[in-house]
Amino acid sequence: IINISRTKGSTSSSCSMNVFDRQMKRNQKIWSQNQKNFQQYNYLRQEEVCASAGDSISCVCRTFPLTLDLSGSTSFITEHLSKDVVQRVVLTNVSPHTKYTHSEIPTMCVSADEEFLPFKENSFDLVLSSMTMHWINDLPGALRQVCSVLKPDGVFLGAMVGGDSLFELRCSLQLSECEREGGFSPHVSPFTSVNDVGNLMSSAGFNLLTVDVDDVRVNYPGFMELMMDLQGMGESNCALNRRSMLHRDSMLATAAIYKELYGNDDGSIPATFNILFMIGWKPHASQVNTYYL
Repeated sequence: IINISRTKGSTSSSCSMNVFDRQMKRNQKIWSQNQKNFQQYNYLRQEEVCASAGDSISCVCRTFPLTLDLSGSTSFITEHLSKDVVQRVVLTNVSPHTKYTHSEIPTMCVSADEEFLPFKENSFDLVLSSMTMHWINDLPGALRQVCSVLKPDGVFLGAMVGGDSLFELRCSLQLSECEREGGFSPHVSPFTSVNDVGNLMSSAGFNLLTVDVDDVRVNYPGFMELMMDLQGMGESNCALNRRSMLHRDSMLATAAIYKELYGNDDGSIPATFNILFMIGWKPHASQVNTYYL
């Protein structure tokens, strides 16, 4: 079904800059997937992102015999796909206990990292990525690899957290640490802007680009519930320059500042996620912009 060429020892770029601790992120994802209540923390990915991605794929007037899903061991997106459109799926995994949704679409799992895709060129008709690319160190290199493994006239559809996501949390943490500790450290991951995503996809070789932003606002009872949900999603910070822990006084101050600045009338607090949706096609001589209804 698939052709393996590169190994994990290869690199996508000789000059990539390390921003994230990829081993820590892998451990966070594995821990998250091994929790009994794993499903309850995936509302953002499952109900918002994957549902929108499924709708976008269904609007493409063609069939995809072989699809690569880079969604990191969870195949929620297959719940929103039809076998008439997507016939077979290869799902990458980072955990030895991969949890994937059983669906009518035949699915096989391959151990692979988004930064080191072990597939030959021109292998897939469609590549999907749901909420994993915002943790990639070499995003330009990863996008070039995605374009490479696509067949000519193949399509990439991805979704990632970007823009000003969690700006309420970021601001509250900075204010609380400045007040209690005389300075602040990064506790929220840096995110890619919508303009940067479009430029990176164009540089990677994609045509017919579409980049859109969807703001998803989730209300939580309080600061601690938000932090627990981020941990349950496997979305805790893993930046290399992060602090190992947050002081108790700073946490209490953060909760108070968060509620004072952004709190809702009912006592809950909002958290805003900017979801970047991107679509790009691998160039082909016969390519015309008529795939969408």
